[in-house]
Amino acid sequence: MTRYAMAIDLSSCIACHACSVACKVNNNLAQTVWWNRVDTDGGDYMDTARGTYPTDLHRMHYPVNCQHCSKPACVATCPTGASYQRDDGIVAIKQDDCIGCGTCITSCPYDVRTLIEDEPEYVVDFPLGDYDAPQHKAGTAEKCTFCTNRLDRGEVPACMELCPGRARHWGDMDDPNSDVATFLKDKDYERLLVEAGTEPNVYYVTAKKS
Repeated sequence: MTRYAMAIDLSSCIACHACSVACKVNNNLAQTVWWNRVDTDGGDYMDTARGTYPTDLHRMHYPVNCQHCSKPACVATCPTGASYQRDDGIVAIKQDDCIGCGTCITSCPYDVRTLIEDEPEYVVDFPLGDYDAPQHKAGTAEKCTFCTNRLDRGEVPACMELCPGRARHWGDMDDPNSDVATFLKDKDYERLLVEAGTEPNVYYVTAKKS
């Protein structure tokens, strides 16, 4: 059975935000909407370190998108069934069934969902990105889809293609020969907020196994 997952090599992430831009353009997202972001674990401001130069500095960049959890809180709390989990593990939203109540946004521990309250506004007056990019509707919630439209064409998520550090790895975790499974095989990794009990399927690699 297919179970899609993503692994991100933090040592290769340079916080260029190319993944965020690729996602925004390919999915034709509205001006204020971002499905991908890059958080900084370090100083008080973006892209700054904490500690004392030169011997005690720490800074790590965490690209964050929907974690496509195995036990998604958003699905469990959605009152209409608009948020659901596909057979391949991807968490998706049926836009026509979404009533914009925001329950899924409140229940998601990763802060990766956005409520489109008003009619979406765009930087340009023509669509950008993929020809089959998702449609965006006022009064609905949105989030990363793992680019299901691209997967259906045999392609990988857009955030992977533009990453200059090739930090992202993708595939079926139940296939031991997939890119993501083989990449994680000899690595130490972490997952975000595992204490929330959602069993996220985005893995953050920090180093090789010791």
